[in-house]
Amino acid sequence: MSPALPLTAVPSAELAPAPLQVLRERGQREVFCGLTGIVWLHRKMQDAFFLVVGSRTCAHLLQSAAGVMIFAEPRFATAIIEERDLAGMADCHAELDRVVDRLLARRSEIRTLFLVGSCPSEVIKLDLANAAQRLMAKHGDAGRSGVRILAYSGSGIETTFTEGEDACLTALVPEMPVADPAAAPSLLLVGALPDIVEDQFLRLFAELGIGPVGVLPARRAGQLPAIGPATRYLLAQPFLGATATALEDRGAQRIDAPFPFGAEGTAGWLSAAAAAFGIDEMHVNRVIAPGRERAKRALERYRPALEGKRITFLPDSQLEIPLARFLATELGMVPVEVGTPYLHRAHLARDLAELPEGTRISEGQDVDAQLDRVRADRPDLTVCGLGLANPLEADGFATKWSIELVFSPVHGFDQAGDLAELFARPLRRRDVLRI
Repeated sequence: MSPALPLTAVPSAELAPAPLQVLRERGQREVFCGLTGIVWLHRKMQDAFFLVVGSRTCAHLLQSAAGVMIFAEPRFATAIIEERDLAGMADCHAELDRVVDRLLARRSEIRTLFLVGSCPSEVIKLDLANAAQRLMAKHGDAGRSGVRILAYSGSGIETTFTEGEDACLTALVPEMPVADPAAAPSLLLVGALPDIVEDQFLRLFAELGIGPVGVLPARRAGQLPAIGPATRYLLAQPFLGATATALEDRGAQRIDAPFPFGAEGTAGWLSAAAAAFGIDEMHVNRVIAPGRERAKRALERYRPALEGKRITFLPDSQLEIPLARFLATELGMVPVEVGTPYLHRAHLARDLAELPEGTRISEGQDVDAQLDRVRADRPDLTVCGLGLANPLEADGFATKWSIELVFSPVHGFDQAGDLAELFARPLRRRDVLRI
């Protein structure tokens, strides 16, 4: 339990043209661990399997978060570290080899196996990266053709839950083929999205005349796109800092864009991609106009309920800044404080610049100090983790679970109304309960 450090004001000029202050906080944290990312990643990558090397607590977390798969076997499991492993009475590597052998013998459809580190495996210094290499030599091309075995950390010791996806995609980047140096420029869409949202974006890119378009993560192991200096990548999620660095190490170049939330955020995101590929602006406007108008009409339904309402985001998912931008510019909400676990200034510059003057930005977490500010600010709605929602509700605050914003389809034009609904619903519930 580490003591809270004093707040540090960062000059606004380092962030964006708007006069924003940043409070850097280090203290008590309250977040899910990166294992939670498996819940949406295993649905996205259809021939992948996630084997968590952890404790029974890790297994309970995944079962609680993902539920039980009734009509199909789930593609995740936990290799449980027992007391005899912790006591050194058993060879952990030999035990892991035995579990992987049984798993691959039973599940012949697996094409990518992720060994996912946890707090317990990291505490006992179990080297899963070397284990993955050893198992790859045994089960990969030399043995069971077509199986790729990778490792990444989902530990919650120093991370927040969306960093599980970041670590997973970072592990995939070295596996991406090398693009032909003479190939035409290509676009890489980065970030796990629900299939329906991804398909919508791919159709829009095709209509814009952008292509070829690859996706990371790919739905199947054999569909990993090639990458090289002619690759331009577009982030769909703001929490992929390590993945972005790995892509740039392979020569890819980031397209600077806002994140695709709401009518204007999505329009700006698509327009930035089109500009990077030299697409005529008039053509871009014609392609995106129908979706943009649909999104605006959907949002108008929620403006009366949300306009003028004050909202605070406690740090949790790293979606906080682009969502605050969406709510402020497209629905008229007033962000009081926008907290985020990590502030990647370059990736978030476009969204930061759109936040209203006077918005308080905080980076990092000190739960007690942030809760004190919530009680002093009395916002109409507080977006926070599950562990803080019930205490705040008991104090009379309306809350929104931030994890629901990660699990739900919220990107793009056709999901704009659904995204607004997620914020309007707790306010309606509060009003009903008052009656």
